[in-house]
Amino acid sequence: MDLTAIAAAAVMFILGATSPGPSVAVVLRNTMIGGRARGLSCAVGHGIGFGFYAISVVFGLVIIMEKYPDVFTIMQTIGIFFLLYLGKSMLSAEVQEIQQAKSNRDGFLEGFFIAFLNPKIAVFMLAVLSTVLDPSMTSETKWVIAGLGMTIDTIWYVLVAMVLSNSSILTRIQNNQRILNLITGLLMIGLAIWTAFRLLTQ
Repeated sequence: MDLTAIAAAAVMFILGATSPGPSVAVVLRNTMIGGRARGLSCAVGHGIGFGFYAISVVFGLVIIMEKYPDVFTIMQTIGIFFLLYLGKSMLSAEVQEIQQAKSNRDGFLEGFFIAFLNPKIAVFMLAVLSTVLDPSMTSETKWVIAGLGMTIDTIWYVLVAMVLSNSSILTRIQNNQRILNLITGLLMIGLAIWTAFRLLTQ
């Protein structure tokens, strides 16, 4: 088992999960309009949706790396430009507005689909995992990395929903969304530059 790759992937998953963006906005909104139960439902739904992507990327990307190296290089390049675009978007993002919704099931479905149908998540994982995956990895290592992605994502958004159940904390976070977006944008741009450097020097 490649513990170095697993640790690197875990750090990247943590950075990705804790960075403010569309997923955080959905969990925030569901917690605000439906309380803790709906927020937790949304968090679990998001984790499951993210897990589908994590498994697909971890196993599919390794196959591409081994059999189609040129395609993998193209994917890395696309990932770099997308991260730059995402970072720029975050730097200019507006504060999210709250809309009304209905039930805990709706919260679960919103969480699942914001992850499962959001191409940004797939591109993000392709960009960051391309630096830690290797064709020689064992299936055990790949399953651990994929499982870490789903677990870290779920735990983070469950914690977000639970903490945000406190209205005073929620208000404080709402008032600082612009700062959080700025930090996330700079992190995404930095990650794009780092990935580009690795691609040019490999």
